[in-house]
Amino acid sequence: MPYIGLDLGTTSITAILLETGTGDVLAKHSVSNDTETTSPDQKAAGRSEWDIDGMISKTIFLLKLVAADAPDHGTIEGIGVTGQQHGMVLLGHEGTPITPFIGWQDRRCHDPHQEGKTYLENMMALGGRGFTRSECSPARGYMGASLFWLSQNGMLPGSAVASFAPDYLVGRLCNKVPVTDPTNAAGSGLYDVIERRWNAELLSSLGIPQSVLPRVQASCSWAGKLCGNLASEIGIPAGTPVTNACGDNQASFAGSVSDYKNSVLVNIGTGGQISVYNPGSIRIEGFLVRPYLKSGYLLVGAGMTGGRSYAVLERFIRAVGQEIFGVEPIDAIYDRLNELASAVSAGSDDLICEPAFTGSLTEPDRRGRFSGINDMNLTPGHLARSLLEGMAMQFFRMYESMRSQGIAPRTLLVGAGNGVRKNPLLGPILSDTFGLALNVVKHGEEAAIGASLCAAVASKEFSDIEEAGSCCITYDTAD
Repeated sequence: MPYIGLDLGTTSITAILLETGTGDVLAKHSVSNDTETTSPDQKAAGRSEWDIDGMISKTIFLLKLVAADAPDHGTIEGIGVTGQQHGMVLLGHEGTPITPFIGWQDRRCHDPHQEGKTYLENMMALGGRGFTRSECSPARGYMGASLFWLSQNGMLPGSAVASFAPDYLVGRLCNKVPVTDPTNAAGSGLYDVIERRWNAELLSSLGIPQSVLPRVQASCSWAGKLCGNLASEIGIPAGTPVTNACGDNQASFAGSVSDYKNSVLVNIGTGGQISVYNPGSIRIEGFLVRPYLKSGYLLVGAGMTGGRSYAVLERFIRAVGQEIFGVEPIDAIYDRLNELASAVSAGSDDLICEPAFTGSLTEPDRRGRFSGINDMNLTPGHLARSLLEGMAMQFFRMYESMRSQGIAPRTLLVGAGNGVRKNPLLGPILSDTFGLALNVVKHGEEAAIGASLCAAVASKEFSDIEEAGSCCITYDTAD
């Protein structure tokens, strides 16, 4: 049966058409998410603001393309939605935005606040142990941190409701007030992931009214039906059901893993994450505990490395060509770096890279380094290979930390994301580092696939999301 999956991402927006009977992706279209409206002065002040309705227009354009590719323009069984699970827009009367979409890169919570502390520091002090129920300490751009900043600055009207970007998309598609689900709500820092409800005690201590938060509805369930005016524009029958949106990390896991008990997922795109599924909640130092789709939890290590780390080296090599030799470098610098790195033996002749060049959500000031430099290994090839090895080692250390704190060993290593798929050297390095064959998700666009599988579960084609994955997900094995 055909289902549409939508992924409203920070970098790009994607729509796919999945045929669950075969697991084939019948259509796939993406556009760049270039809707950021932040001015240079605002960027310098740490702001990240976006045109949320511009994102919706781009998504509707993609829906038209996918609908046109549907076999015989047949009926779509349902539409699944996912997207960036951090960031928020404040909605007023009838769901109209009264703020820009505040993105997850926004740093206003790091502005000076009171008693020499930042907004975030004061928020953490006020919330205290209340955050232990959230299993997700607030950080820059999280809904909780942005709501605290708005509240402290008198910019939080009593009638307003906050919305995540993919939830707003669902609301627009169905012409309904947006709701959310546990996978997105947990990304706010204000949700009790054990009781699966908003953390009323924490909200009270922070002075944030619970009325500003959206209603929470179960994952993999229908949120509403595609409204008539959009249905006519898109070319899909009015009344086509649309799921409640889910978090992109959970959707990516659902679209990547066919065996939950035995798999560890390494997903590398611009950033990187390592995730394992656990049927019960378990607190592990240094890891996020995120509600999974309908039941269970994901233990997530949010990496500080990914495609953005390799881009740092690419920009350096490009600058050497321009500023030292006065020539424009070739376009395929990444390919050349991989070629040079492939000629370097494993271990990079003792050159070690910690590629945390741009920090992370939880450690924004962390920085990378190269060590063990000698007169033989300071070459572009060594730099490239040691960076990729350092990236793989970071994820392996996270996995080892999970195991040391009670998680059973996994026997299947699954790789997803363009960082794995488009870099022919990274896959084998990950495999060598983990000591496991790397199974690369064949179809790509894992988050959009996961969203479409949520729709298949909502329609009762599958009993749960794991069954859906086991029927639809296949792998290639990295050489």
